[in-house]
Amino acid sequence: MNIELSKEAADYGHEAIRAFEAAGGDRLIQDTEAEPGRRAERSEPVLAQLGAWELAPRRDADDLEAAGALCRSAGYWALPYPLAERLARPVDGDADGLIVITESDPRAAVAEVDLRWSAVTLEGARFHARALPTAEPARSTAFVASLRLSGREQAGTDEAALALTLNCWTLLGMLDRAVELTRSHVQMRTQFGQPLAKFQSVQFQLADAEVERSGVDILAKYALWSVQCGRGDALGDALAARLAALEAAEKIFRTAHQLHGAVGFCDESTLSWHSRYSLPLRRLPWARSGTSDRLTTHLGATGPAGLFDDDREAVDASWQ
Repeated sequence: MNIELSKEAADYGHEAIRAFEAAGGDRLIQDTEAEPGRRAERSEPVLAQLGAWELAPRRDADDLEAAGALCRSAGYWALPYPLAERLARPVDGDADGLIVITESDPRAAVAEVDLRWSAVTLEGARFHARALPTAEPARSTAFVASLRLSGREQAGTDEAALALTLNCWTLLGMLDRAVELTRSHVQMRTQFGQPLAKFQSVQFQLADAEVERSGVDILAKYALWSVQCGRGDALGDALAARLAALEAAEKIFRTAHQLHGAVGFCDESTLSWHSRYSLPLRRLPWARSGTSDRLTTHLGATGPAGLFDDDREAVDASWQ
């Protein structure tokens, strides 16, 4: 088992980071919030230049790794575009993107992006979806809109695995940036004649944040590998990665805000923008408790597969 991205995929991700920076970097999310009607116009050209729409992650293993790297780079800059959903589009070509929803309250951060959307539940029900207009500003909605569903049909229960996994990669990119911003902040700010980074308590907090981020990095790679290999429980791996990402995001953003202080909640701080626009990823289609409940229900009494899963029956027999 090799869960590391190929060199080509890693290089593609690095190139994407530079391309997003050249296209505006942190200004992309700020300018798009000010002019939400230009959301697609600001992001789609750079994505097209990167060849994002030529990727076929459901068909090609190399493209799947490239899609993960691209989503992580987009998260690093809080790119104001539903990239993971577009890359997870169904193979039948009837929709431009795939959204994982709850049927009782279908919502997604796809406002101001006029595309054909397909929506799928964890149980495998698939719908055509259309974002409903809202009078609220993007600042308060973070581009989240309610969806109108139509044309219910049954799809595979594992169809949601790719979309959930790619969203984990997007959130991972946001966590990369949150840790980086916080590290830079405590190295720059001084107290009692020395940088904040010199204080042991601050070092402990940063170390804990990095451990959380590294854990998500490993689980996101494992979930991508699981989808890539077509494992029977790729959906369970995607849910496990999502739960870990949500738990880590809660701890990392809390630490980041604590170490930034009040400035971390101001528009002058890049952390404030990342924190606010991470909320749709962290709350939709389910927040932490909802994800935990669905993972528990999905796994049932068998539990997740492990390194020694093949020997489970032999071990069980030895105890009988």
